[in-house]
Amino acid sequence: MSSVVQNPYISRTPTSRMPKPGTSGGVVPGGRDSNGIYRSGSISSGSGVSGKILSLSSMSESVHSGLSCLLSERAMEQEEKQQRSRHLADYQRLREVRAAAQLKNLEDFLRMNHISLRDSVSYTTGMIYRNLGKSGLRVSCLGLGTWVTFGGQVSDEVAEELMTIAYENGINLFDTAEVYNSGKAEAVLGSILKKKGWRRSSLVITTKIFWGGKAEMERGLSRKHILEGLKASLDRLQLEYVDIVFANRPDPNTPIEETVRAMTYVINQGMSMYWGTSRWTSMEIMEAYSVARQFNMIPPICEQAEYHMFQREKVEVHLPELFHKIGIGAMTWSPLASGIISGKYNNGIPPYSRASLKGYQWLKDKILNEEGHRQQVKLKELQAVAEKIDCTLPQLAIAFADPVSIIPAFGTGEFLTQVNLLQFPFQLSCTWHCLALDTATSKH
Repeated sequence: MSSVVQNPYISRTPTSRMPKPGTSGGVVPGGRDSNGIYRSGSISSGSGVSGKILSLSSMSESVHSGLSCLLSERAMEQEEKQQRSRHLADYQRLREVRAAAQLKNLEDFLRMNHISLRDSVSYTTGMIYRNLGKSGLRVSCLGLGTWVTFGGQVSDEVAEELMTIAYENGINLFDTAEVYNSGKAEAVLGSILKKKGWRRSSLVITTKIFWGGKAEMERGLSRKHILEGLKASLDRLQLEYVDIVFANRPDPNTPIEETVRAMTYVINQGMSMYWGTSRWTSMEIMEAYSVARQFNMIPPICEQAEYHMFQREKVEVHLPELFHKIGIGAMTWSPLASGIISGKYNNGIPPYSRASLKGYQWLKDKILNEEGHRQQVKLKELQAVAEKIDCTLPQLAIAFADPVSIIPAFGTGEFLTQVNLLQFPFQLSCTWHCLALDTATSKH
């Protein structure tokens, strides 16, 4: 006889279980109902369902409210930006209208007086004036240089005659340097200016700093030499200031930032109105400009570069790009290639010429070497071009070096001839004459 042990809980009905507090009905959470269907605790709890639905609803409302606020804030910000843009646009239009009105008034005034915005011409002399770079400094298209001649090749009386001829024919730009004849050129120029008594405001005087003496700190572009060198130049010139001080070649031993700071200082102290560079590369000029803009200092306004029919690349290729980017102007020197284009060296080195002077062996070698002989051949072709337009070879060379060129001091009679013949609009009928010049001066 077998006995069966029965689990006492099997025969117990669901209703015999006591419901837990907080539950409704007799279904145990996670158990089966009267029909034997399994019910989860979350579904079998009526009040829990209601609470969770309310919680989700309030969360949804909160999210919706937050999104609405965010969208509203963004809309307000967008509206404010649009308003600011409209205000800026209105302000810009107002400025443009005012600028256009001012420009029209200026154009009307200049038209009444027969003056162009870019170039102005003296009524009495016919000399052309234009801005140096993008600065407001107006200079004659020709300037008088003092290298070798003043305090050296010519007497003080002849130097005075040359300056008088230049000034009376509309030239207002006079260029010198501390190194020219060891400062004698500046002294002669200053004595003539004082003797003549010309208005300082009618003159543009430039000097260059680099070679001031034989001592270690009497050369270069350090702050010390720029200040001391410029003070010494002003004493020799007998002037309170110069209009432009040039850094006469780059200094590899001095940071460009130091040079820019020193140039800014001398301008702020009233020792110079502007500063420029001479014989600097485009990269060095751009670095000086960048340093000036970075540290709120004064950038250079022009580069003084050699430019003539046999030296064209820098002025024609590199400087125009700097002009359009940062406003750097060009002041050219040696339009006659140290006298080579004048034709005086066609038959050798004449006595008392520049190439015969002590310390100018480099020029003599340049004339007598193979390249010099090729240049002499090209000069014959250029002479034919000059004869076609009824001018001399030096006049053609100086006109070619436009826009602003520092011309050398000739003898007084020759200098007066050159200046007088350059007063009329010397455009050379550039359409075909420039083609002839390109043909004659291009490298074979």
